[in-house]
Formats: sequence, C-alpha cells, structure tokens
Amino acid sequence: MAVLSVDLAYRRWSDLGIVVLERAFPAQIENPAAPSMPLYNLLRESGNAPNPVACEIIQSSDFSLGTEIDRGSVDADILAGRLNHLCGMRGIHVMMLDGPQAWKSGSNGLEHARVSERLLNTAAKTGLPGVVKPATYRLFAEFCLDVYDALCRRGWRRLDTFAQPGRSQEHILVESYPHAAWRSLGLKPLPSKRRARVSDLAEAYGALRALIPISTSRPPNHDQLQAIVGGLPGLALEERNPADVRIVGNPPRREEGHWREGFIVLPLAPRRPAGI
Repeated sequence: MAVLSVDLAYRRWSDLGIVVLERAFPAQIENPAAPSMPLYNLLRESGNAPNPVACEIIQSSDFSLGTEIDRGSVDADILAGRLNHLCGMRGIHVMMLDGPQAWKSGSNGLEHARVSERLLNTAAKTGLPGVVKPATYRLFAEFCLDVYDALCRRGWRRLDTFAQPGRSQEHILVESYPHAAWRSLGLKPLPSKRRARVSDLAEAYGALRALIPISTSRPPNHDQLQAIVGGLPGLALEERNPADVRIVGNPPRREEGHWREGFIVLPLAPRRPAGI
C-alpha cells in the first residue's frame, strides 16, 4: 500500500514537493521457528526494528506536462487533476497535503485559529473565511483550500474520524504539518527553505534515516524532504493503525457554506523495546 504526500506551493510548479511512500518489506527469510513467517515480521512484532519505507520522489519535470501553463503559477484545479490521476495510476487511497484544509469555526472559542493550529502553534493561522494571520499567508491558504475542494469534486474526502481513518476503496485527504512532524518524531525541525543550507538538509535526512529505515529514489531537496516526513503518518492510516499517529484538532464540517476546522495528523517515533 502506498501513500502520496505533497508539500504544496502555488507560485511555481518546481516548488512542489511530491513523494510516493510505500512499505518496503525485505524478502522472506527462512526461519526454522516459524517457517511460514518472514523473519523480518518476527522482528517487527517484537519491536526490534521499525518498518522500512521506500520513497519515490516525483520531480516537477516528471509531474508537469511541459506546457506553457506549467511555467506560471500553480493552478489548483489542474494540480488536483494531476494528483488524482497519479493516485489512480498507483492505486493510492490516502493523500497527505501540507496546507490548511479549512477555515476556523466561529464557535471554537479561538479568535484567530483553528483548534489544530492553536494546539500545534503553527506559524500561520486560518481564521474566519478570508481572514489569515499573517496576511501574506492568505493567497497560499486560499490556494490550499481550492486544492482540497478540487480533489473532493473528484471523489476524495477530508479525514473526519479518529476511529476509522478510511474504508477499503475510499479516497482520503489528510492535512500534514512537517515542522510539527519532525518534533513529533523527536527530531530537530528542518529550517525554512529560505534559511536551510545543504548541510541542514543532510543533517535532517541523516537523523530521519537513523530513526526510520528510509530509501529514496534520488536525494531529496527541501520540499521533497518535507513531503517525506509529513507523509509518514499516511502509511499508518492506510494500514488502519491510528495508534502510530497523533491526530490533532477537531473534525472538518460545513458551516455557513464553508469548510471549517479539520485534523492535522503527525507521525509518532517507532516504538522500541525497553533497554534499546
């Protein structure tokens, strides 16, 4: 089972971070104690090894069509169509998106933020429809909401329950937040794209791989590395294992013609046995 994770961007197609994450189980190894069970599965059950993850990085040049429209800003509906097509080709039913899915509810008791944003102390806040802090974040926030809505018109839906992340053939949209995902794993967050140096990328990538065995189809850039860490909880949701994720906030709902609230989902560090 695979998951698509997207670090959203609206100014240029080349700023998108798009990664397909998939479990990469080793080949079955002969095990005299339980011949029918791969040795790796025994190690996994005993908590001696976290699950390996294979990450296929989708380059913007692979994802775009090379047309004139791809040289301008990102169109939300066109992006949604291409993401939906990619998921259809790969049989993907869970998509992680780094960007707000809704406005705040008028009755959540907060002045400027959704509950999920307040609990995670996000850098930007989506208030009542059209109100964003800082104001410079508004265009990006509205773009993200347009992407969610365009995907919902294509049969996707926002994650709306703790107990049952998804059912068989449903297509589920899940909001990620890479900055908090790093912290949730116990790792130092990657600096912003503007401030990050090559050494910062190497350090963050190395720390992540030391925690979780990850392989990538090519060295990830900043956007792609953020998509990787933000996409990790999607695998647990796809496997119907909500105990391995942290789900923050209130369920999404319609209120006065707008989507409000919504969960942000974070990965949890692999559980290891005592003494390791």
